[in-house]
Amino acid sequence: MELNVKTMAQYLANEEVPEILFWVGCAGSFDDRAKKVTKAVAKLLQAADVKFAVLGAEESCTGDPAKRAGNEFLFQMQAMQNIAVLNGYEVKKIVTACPHCFNTLKNEYPELGGHYDVVHHSQLIESLLKDGRLKVEGGSFKGKKITFHDPCYLGRANGEYEAPREVLSKLDAELVEMKRCKTKGLCCGAGGAQMFKEAEAGDKEVNIERSEEALALQPNIIAVGCPFCNTMMTDGVKHAEKEASVSVLDIAELIAAAADL
Repeated sequence: MELNVKTMAQYLANEEVPEILFWVGCAGSFDDRAKKVTKAVAKLLQAADVKFAVLGAEESCTGDPAKRAGNEFLFQMQAMQNIAVLNGYEVKKIVTACPHCFNTLKNEYPELGGHYDVVHHSQLIESLLKDGRLKVEGGSFKGKKITFHDPCYLGRANGEYEAPREVLSKLDAELVEMKRCKTKGLCCGAGGAQMFKEAEAGDKEVNIERSEEALALQPNIIAVGCPFCNTMMTDGVKHAEKEASVSVLDIAELIAAAADL
């Protein structure tokens, strides 16, 4: 399937306005594993006939890691640069596959002049399925067991627990919950800019603790909705030497596979 995704600049040149801006994020742009999720989201949007665009080279980091690491000045510089670009294109609605970008664009950009309707990709996929714009027959997941790991910035920070589960319920699989899920979910260990620093002293890495909790359910798939969670859970599965039997996949990848895209 040829993606051929247009940029906002291309839409503007043709005097057209896309329905939604897809904010790819740093991980989705540069991390090889996360790029696969970016492609899955693009395929789903195209399959649903959603007119969408990306910023391309005009997109910069939202500033989330800088802010979490305590550099408010750098965060505001990065945010103001992005807001100038977004407002220049009169962007109204944004979708992103990264809860960190989602939280920052939704909750922290307004006080700097960036007011947008921001949705996580699980929320958009849920609405596309509900509206019949996207159709899934369950795919080849019959007999498979899936557990979903709640991303901190989607769940506890923004109160969204149902959209990802609603989306996963469309698969012909058994959805099992970890003991610590939803409001009691355990962080994968990457948030708050922890992804980019060395581990602190302790008995066990957070991602190992969380992965063990997921693996105790003996799932075939650990579903995630965040590129950082994806990395941490994948590392945890590798640490347990279970990568041959357990896959870590993003919600978008699962739905794209079920829709045979």
